[in-house]
Amino acid sequence: MRIAVIGALPSSLINFRGPLLKAIVEQGHEVVTAANGRDPCTEVKLRMLGVEYCPIRIARTGMNPLADIAALFDILRLTLRVRPDVVLSYTIKPVIYGALAARLCGVRRVLTMIEGLGRAFMPCESFTHFVSSIAAKGLYRIALRCSDRIFFLNPDDLNQFLEQGYVTKQQAVLLDGIGVDLAYYSRAEMEISDSTCLRFLMIARLLRDKGVREYVEAAKMVKARRQYAEFLLAGAMDENPSSINQEELASWLREGLVNYVGYLQEVRPLFRNCHVYVLPSYREGTPRTVLEALATARAVITTDAPGCRETVSLPVNLSFGRAEGGSWNLKIGRNGILVPVKDARSLAEAMEYFFKHPKQITLMGNESRAYAEHRYDVNKVNALILDQMGIM
Repeated sequence: MRIAVIGALPSSLINFRGPLLKAIVEQGHEVVTAANGRDPCTEVKLRMLGVEYCPIRIARTGMNPLADIAALFDILRLTLRVRPDVVLSYTIKPVIYGALAARLCGVRRVLTMIEGLGRAFMPCESFTHFVSSIAAKGLYRIALRCSDRIFFLNPDDLNQFLEQGYVTKQQAVLLDGIGVDLAYYSRAEMEISDSTCLRFLMIARLLRDKGVREYVEAAKMVKARRQYAEFLLAGAMDENPSSINQEELASWLREGLVNYVGYLQEVRPLFRNCHVYVLPSYREGTPRTVLEALATARAVITTDAPGCRETVSLPVNLSFGRAEGGSWNLKIGRNGILVPVKDARSLAEAMEYFFKHPKQITLMGNESRAYAEHRYDVNKVNALILDQMGIM
């Protein structure tokens, strides 16, 4: 069969969908991919997998009707030319316009993946945000009616879409995240020679709703007591309206609160050189970077929020507890700690926990790797997707 996979960023086809594309090709099927614009590096990697790449015009963000109409027509032209048997699209605009185009062109099987609800489902911060949210939700309803199967990465998103009538139970399929390549992200041992010099790491686009400000605020609190603690921050600036601006980032660097390393294509060295991985996001599908941290055998701190909470293995019926001398705002699990959303003080207390209990870094790291092997193996996730495509 011929399978079309449509995303927004070309690099995501390798970084997020690479193992899936490889698995489809190994099943003997033809794969055509599409995303916004040209990316020579990604195109070379796709050709090495035996996958064709077609550039289209589709912005990841923004609310320009003319640009969105152009995106729809580009995907229509692509679909008419390729004549795929199956279309799989992911991220909001490819989901909306990919599903519409596929149904209009009579594609036999239309699959979409909700990687996270994004800004459209966040509390509105302005009139423009309100208008774009209403428009996105309306288009979602139309597009998802065109989809045979809709993959969700966490149960909260799935239940919300069911309750609000976006999808039916027959359409919805729950995945355990997007999975992680356990061979590529292998266990990395880390010795703790001095518990006063722990190194924390956060990798994310520099957006407010990723919890970047909370990470920096928590770092400031911890460094007031632990001057040798180190806080690494990696990720690109973003065109999203909720992006951290250059001036704010510069002020953090002047104060010495974080070491900013920018966007890196290869992040494994960062995981190998940190003790604890942190992602205080407000909401996720399932955060890819946390899965990579689990696979690398790192203890994690993340939020008790949709998509994030699933990455920490908790004892049954655990309620919020208290770290030594702290507040009752932490859930201490087998492989990490959950903190409330938008709570920098609790985040700092979770970080402080590892200074007071340094042995837990290794113990939780071992649990992280075991949890990743049990739940987030990309091969298990891809097998379910292939089954729903009807090509296994």
